[in-house]
Amino acid sequence: MPRPPKPRTVCHVPEYFVYGPKGKKANSLDRLNLMIDELETLRLIDYLGYTQEEAADQMKVARTTVQRIYNDARKKMATSLIDGKIIVIEGGEVALCEDNCEKCLEPLRLRRRQGRRNL
Repeated sequence: MPRPPKPRTVCHVPEYFVYGPKGKKANSLDRLNLMIDELETLRLIDYLGYTQEEAADQMKVARTTVQRIYNDARKKMATSLIDGKIIVIEGGEVALCEDNCEKCLEPLRLRRRQGRRNL
């Protein structure tokens, strides 16, 4: 019997859940499901600039797990962009962090401060 999946800690739930080419309808053949934990790895590593080790610590999983999730997410994003598939963000074994989690808020504050200096 396989081990039950360990929930990944997620600090950000997207405002929008469907992305794709304008005017294309989301039928089952032209859509990819991006799990919420996959989006979280993209957010932490690509958007906030975390290392895989830091992302693993934030999500409370092993670095190798983050690496696998991240590779899966990037593959899905590339497939969507190249083949024009719609991405639907849903599912995954996740646990939301606390609303005022300092670990989550500090990188966002730092990014905002850096963004204002570059304007």
